[in-house]
Amino acid sequence: MKERYWLLLSCLALLTLVLFTLSLLTGPASLAVTDSLKALLTGQGDAIVLVMREIRLPRALLGLMIGASLGLSGAVLQGYLRNPLAEPALLGVSASASLGAVIAIYTGLSLMFPLALPLMALAGAVVAVFIVQVLAGKGASVLTIILAGVAVSSLAGAMTSLALNLSPNPFAAMEIVYWMLGSLTDRSMLHVQLAAPFILIGWVFLFSLGRSLDALTLGSDAAASMGVSIKRVQWFAILGTAASVGASTAVSGAIGFVGLIVPHLLRPLVGSQPSKLLPVSALGGASMILAADILVRVIAPGRDLKLGVLTAIVGAPFFLWLVFRTRRAGI
Repeated sequence: MKERYWLLLSCLALLTLVLFTLSLLTGPASLAVTDSLKALLTGQGDAIVLVMREIRLPRALLGLMIGASLGLSGAVLQGYLRNPLAEPALLGVSASASLGAVIAIYTGLSLMFPLALPLMALAGAVVAVFIVQVLAGKGASVLTIILAGVAVSSLAGAMTSLALNLSPNPFAAMEIVYWMLGSLTDRSMLHVQLAAPFILIGWVFLFSLGRSLDALTLGSDAAASMGVSIKRVQWFAILGTAASVGASTAVSGAIGFVGLIVPHLLRPLVGSQPSKLLPVSALGGASMILAADILVRVIAPGRDLKLGVLTAIVGAPFFLWLVFRTRRAGI
């Protein structure tokens, strides 16, 4: 079993590396593979260096980090909440980050200061965590946290719809809609530098919960008797999700279903240990986002197909299949 797990982990790591390389080599500019890699590594060739280092490399890095964040946070939340349908959007982080970005666009701040959009989105994610914690209160149950997250998500969605409804500028409304569809197009190293610290901090929180989540599979009382602090697990799960997914949403827009699909696909391959699911879900999420971002450039190179649209097209049928399977199992 241990050898099988390490084989799976190695295959996913190799798949992620291959897709990351393909992401660097895919684009409207017809560049030779050798010239592209040489320009990326050595900095020789002005035009090619610009394409590789300022356009394709940030896009590939963000795809890697965002996909890993969504897959990892989905696995953690499903383990902590003991809910197979849990994903980052359940805590209201994605919707609140989107609302922050919408406010930046609606007020014109994004025009005066381009980084206002991701910064406002990050602020929205932080506010969501604060509100969820206030609504849940001390010693909150799993159900209370879920209900608080749904309430925050619904409120953020309603405020976003209100902004679209009242927007006096049709171009601003169009920009809001396009941003909410999720994309990695036209992202720069500035976006990478802004998101990376928060994403890495979030990963530290989430990966540290492996053994605690293993204990929680026996129940909260049993985990507490084993020395697991349920309050610490709650804080680390929520803060880790807020930091990593909030930063991801801040630079890419809303990308759904990854945190739901990836853990479900990989869980049968690793058994019932959440600690083993975390790293493979991170690699699986990274592979899924990188593959989807390559496809949006290949399927409709001139139409700017949005990444969030493609993941939703794949994710919605999977969600329906999951509901059907759950009903047949009588869960």
